[in-house]
Amino acid sequence: MSHTIDALLDIMTKLRDPENGCPWDVEQTFETIAPYTIEEAYEVDEAIRDGTKDELKDELGDLLFQVVFHAQMAKEEGSFDFTDVVASISDKMIRRHPHVFAEDSKRTSEEQIEAWEVTKQKEREANQSNKAVHLSALDGVSSSLPALMRAQKLQKRAARVGFDWPDTSHVLDKIQEESMELYEAYSKDQGKKRIVEEYGDLLFVMVNLGRHLEVDVETALRDANAKFTRRFQYVEQKLSDQGKSPETSSLEEMDAYWDEIKAYDKQ
Repeated sequence: MSHTIDALLDIMTKLRDPENGCPWDVEQTFETIAPYTIEEAYEVDEAIRDGTKDELKDELGDLLFQVVFHAQMAKEEGSFDFTDVVASISDKMIRRHPHVFAEDSKRTSEEQIEAWEVTKQKEREANQSNKAVHLSALDGVSSSLPALMRAQKLQKRAARVGFDWPDTSHVLDKIQEESMELYEAYSKDQGKKRIVEEYGDLLFVMVNLGRHLEVDVETALRDANAKFTRRFQYVEQKLSDQGKSPETSSLEEMDAYWDEIKAYDKQ
């Protein structure tokens, strides 16, 4: 079989055929497929982090298949097809890179990021021009993004129009303030709802600190998750070498091995 995009589109068409296709593929909708699309995007990220090019190739294929899946469902309902998807992104890339496709002037990476955001804002304004709705600086930040990532994007948008602390020290002060409010809600037993609210406020300002420190908060937390996983598995292995498990060991034993791997990491 030919390994071209047309061949892949044909495969998708056959999978969705009501008569002879795959029953599972046929019954799917945009809503039921969306979680798989998100999952595949994260698996691409994981393959990049692992540095395995063969795995990355496979995961990119899985992600491409998700695009093809959505395009096929849209074609069936008469909205658009894969060609329209390609045309849309091609036009957008040309429009957002005039320094490559139109202008003679070159831009630095920083200048391009700034110009990109200006172009996106103009596009948002154009999309809202026929709507009787106030255009917000926060428009276009998807509510489906992971919460940490969305928080950072919302804060960047607000900062772009001047709503931001002047320096990092103010953010650190705000962290102390939010920490005390969370402690007060907990210590005075003000209820779960209040505790959750104050905890959320503290997380949000911690994201702001990451932004001021030029740290990608989503990446930072993923790295922290990976570090915790590796260290805890070291503890499990050490206990296993003694014929034990976390369930049959004391916290002091586990802490000793945790401190051991932590000290090794800092060498």
